[in-house]
This record gives sequence, C-alpha cells and structure tokens, in this order.
Amino acid sequence: MVASLVPPPQFDDATFETYQADAAYPSQQHAKDQLIAFARGQVEQPRGGLFRRAKKVEPMKPGVYLDGGFGVGKTHLLASIYHAMPARRKYFGSFIEYTALVGALGYQNTVKLFLGSDLLCIDEFELDDPGDTMVMTRLLGELVASGTRLAATSNTPPNALGEGRFAAQDFLREIHAMSDSFQTIRIDGTDYRQRAVDGAAAVLDPAAYEQQITAAAASRAVSDDGFGTLIAHLAKVHPSRYIRLIDGIGMIGLRDVEQLQDQSAALRFVAFIDRAYDAQVPIRATGRPLSDVFGEEMLAGGYRKKYLRAISRLIALTTAA
Repeated sequence: MVASLVPPPQFDDATFETYQADAAYPSQQHAKDQLIAFARGQVEQPRGGLFRRAKKVEPMKPGVYLDGGFGVGKTHLLASIYHAMPARRKYFGSFIEYTALVGALGYQNTVKLFLGSDLLCIDEFELDDPGDTMVMTRLLGELVASGTRLAATSNTPPNALGEGRFAAQDFLREIHAMSDSFQTIRIDGTDYRQRAVDGAAAVLDPAAYEQQITAAAASRAVSDDGFGTLIAHLAKVHPSRYIRLIDGIGMIGLRDVEQLQDQSAALRFVAFIDRAYDAQVPIRATGRPLSDVFGEEMLAGGYRKKYLRAISRLIALTTAA
C-alpha cells in the first residue's frame, strides 16, 4: 500500500511545464507560479536598490490547498509539485488511500511511517466523513510539526453550495485545527475533459460492443461484465482495493447499464470510476449512457459534485481509444 503512494500513471510525466494554463483564466498561471515557488521551498525575494528596501514577502506556509472545480488541472499541478520537489521521502495518494492505511496499520504506526517525510500530497480530501477528516487532520498536525510539507485538493461536503467549484472555506472549516498551516490557491476554469467531447458518455449497440471488446482482447486484458454484476461486486470490496480490480486490465466492458437507485451503490461506483480514470482504462458499454446512471434526485443532493466529476470522467473514458 505504501509503495503505491505515487502519482497515478497518467501523471507520471506531469510537470509545471506541461500544465497548459488557459489564458482566459489568469488564476491558472498565477497558481502555477505560486506552486513552482512552493516546490522550490522558497519565494524569490525582490532586490532593493541603493536607496530602496526590498519589499517584504510573507514566508510560505507548510501547506498549500488547491481550490478549484473538477477538470481545471488540480491533480496535474499536485503531481507536478511531487515531481519537482527535491525530496528524499515524499508520498502522493488519494484521501481514501491514506485513511485505508490508517485502518490497516493503526494510527500510531501510520504516524511513525510518515514521520520525518518531506512531502505529503493528498488528492480529493474527503470532507463528508467527519471521523476520517478528524483522523487525517490530527495526522497532518503531527507531520507538520516534524517538518513535513503538505499539498492538497478536496471535494465539497454534503449540501455545499456552488456546484462544488470552490471549497476553500469548507476545507478550512473542517480542518480548523490545521487551517493556519494551509495557503489557499484558487484555480478558475472549465472542465478540460469536456472541451473536446460531447456532453454524454458513448454507448454501443451489442454488436459494436462485441466487436470492440474482441478487438481489444487480441492485444490486452479486457473485462466483460454486466453492469449489475459489477455494482453487486463493488459492495463486497473495500474501496481502497478497487485499484486491484483493474490491475492489468486494458479495457473495461460493461453490458446493460442501468440507472442507479441506491446512493451507497452510486458512491461506490464513483470510487471505482476514480480508480479507472487514474489508470486511464477506457470503458465500452451498452444500455443506458454511463453519464446518465445518476438520477436527478442524486444530482440534486449533497453528493452532486462527486457525481458530476464522475460523469466528466465517464465521458472521457468512454470516448478514449
């Protein structure tokens, strides 16, 4: 589990140079510049002239929080920090991976494991589980006290307003004991995954599905399951282990997709899609478009942001080669 705490394969080569800031949203370039300084561990001090004092620059905090909507490149920037920082011990993982580690090793052993590390990157800090949030806040507090630097993104808590676009106040409120340790960096923008694709996940008829699955199976491992079968199986596996379900899989096939009726099943499916997206495994499906699996009631509820992010990723994966 510890060995897997590195950026997802799609971000193996993520750098600040490959992050393409959108000129229509100046905050993207500003965030990039700030994070480059954070990764270097210092802010360049303006030089003073002969009779002019250099402008005082506030020291950077030990943590940065990337505040923006889904699809604006937060994970790319988070991975760029990881790759750019010259650290001997650094870790990158999702919130659920860190909490799963606490569950497997126990709190004190997890503290010992990370104590003295140089950098901890936390993607999608979950704010809708008070217990896990409290455990992580306590863990981060102990690590910062030992010199560890932090970089994080987060989701929004249930019933948060604003379509999940900016969650800084929610994040700082939930981790109040650590809020003074984080500098908020806002990133505006539109979801890059939907800039070049239609607003619905691609769906195949049975014949086309069989053809594509068979063709893909000739060169890589392919899964071929009924949608209901997958949903039932996810209920029997802890979300921290979903990554193992797609280990070595080159394409995911889902037959007879239906709209989900149970919120717990829907959230498990979101976690599964997050792992599939991290691994960049394309999906082929029949039945209902996967972008329609979350009903109107779910999209109007407290987990709206999670579902919208999943829809964005499903559109991307079903149109990927």
